Amino acid sequence: VQLQASGGGLVQAGGSLRLSCVASGRTFSSRYNMGWFRQAPGKEREFVAAIVWSSGSTHYADSVKGRFTISRDNAKNTVYLQMNSLKPDDTGVYYCYSNVYWGQGTLVTVSS
Repeated sequence: VQLQASGGGLVQAGGSLRLSCVASGRTFSSRYNMGWFRQAPGKEREFVAAIVWSSGSTHYADSVKGRFTISRDNAKNTVYLQMNSLKPDDTGVYYCYSNVYWGQGTLVTVSS
């Protein structure tokens, strides 16, 4: 399974970005849960959001609730992370995951 994340960039505080992660490979299943973690400089990787295939339910870290929205398109094997009202603390490398697989990460930088 390969996960290709994109959509990161530099944005001012209060701005928005939309991350995408496309999954491919013979062993990938759209039945896998998918989600995002992030890692800020000098900090450990932390959970951001996830979406459960079976129920469609979503889960968020407290720090992003109300600002981020995770969604997926099973036909495209893609998970999205819409990030609004971005803060400098949201800066970091965002990694998508699916089951036990990880993408390469995409850098998000929020300037104050």
